[in-house]
Amino acid sequence: MWRGRVASSIRGKRGQQLLRDCLAALDAMPEKRLIKNYLVKDGEVCTLGAAGKGRGIDLVGVDPESHDVLAKQFNVAECLIQEIEWVNDEGGPYNGETPEHRFDRVRKWVVENIAANTGEPK
Repeated sequence: MWRGRVASSIRGKRGQQLLRDCLAALDAMPEKRLIKNYLVKDGEVCTLGAAGKGRGIDLVGVDPESHDVLAKQFNVAECLIQEIEWVNDEGGPYNGETPEHRFDRVRKWVVENIAANTGEPK
């Protein structure tokens, strides 16, 4: 049931908008690197931190585990917030992933999930 809820939230209008906002924010980053375990820290961001910055949402001091708060701020289902956090923080190799590799991996995931649901070529 969980995977179905996540898939539905990704396919939905609000989920697709968040993914497009994530892609735009990632592409606009001057340094192509993502942190993990924090939304924003020392001027660096994770995927949701980048999207929040792009949307003008202040995420400094917001607990990344406050999925209900983040879901309201981004106007999406909590399961999508959790999925994006998992992809950002846990979806790569257990050891040795650099922030630059994380950026590349996460950006690819975002593009694949936009393309898979809009008919755009991958």
